[in-house]
Amino acid sequence: MSKLNVVIIEDHQVILESFEEIVNSSNKFNVIGAFLSGEEAIEFVKENTKPDLMLVDIQLGGINGIETIRKIKKIIPNVLPIIISVHENSKFVFDALCVGAVGYLNKNTTPQELINALNQAYHGGAPMSSNIARKVVESFQTPNEKNLTERENEILTLLAKGKSYASIAEELFLSVNTIKTHTRNIYDKLQVNSKKEIIEKYGG
Repeated sequence: MSKLNVVIIEDHQVILESFEEIVNSSNKFNVIGAFLSGEEAIEFVKENTKPDLMLVDIQLGGINGIETIRKIKKIIPNVLPIIISVHENSKFVFDALCVGAVGYLNKNTTPQELINALNQAYHGGAPMSSNIARKVVESFQTPNEKNLTERENEILTLLAKGKSYASIAEELFLSVNTIKTHTRNIYDKLQVNSKKEIIEKYGG
């Protein structure tokens, strides 16, 4: 059986070379392109052998990994992209999955885990680091399952949209102090520490 073709996009040269070495050490995969930017990878796939799989970092120097995946999927709809990143922000995870990524790995992934992930993706799986998978599961748990009151759910929804205490108070006809009290209770129940975390976990 011929090897499966892989493209790697990572803007740190040393990490890029490391991933390339790991993938090429397998008897199932062959790196046909290793790029420091999304732009280079896009130009490559327009003119050359099409990859079966891609390993893509999110934070790249030019266009980011998510936009890179979106553009390459237009050229090769069947390519299987896997994000490999230090970023575990819920929004990044979901943006990546929405544009067609089939997996999301942390850069601490071991060489064997990386090869296993490529195998899993090719055979229809969705490889994810355990902490990433936990974020995905948490995002599908509605706030109601975490015992918020109806009022707290209303306030949570507005906080997740980035609204201020004052604007929430005005919208719900409550005092700012009442909103702050409810917000403290929401933080306790959801085990978060800031409005930023609320937006990351429940914003959409």
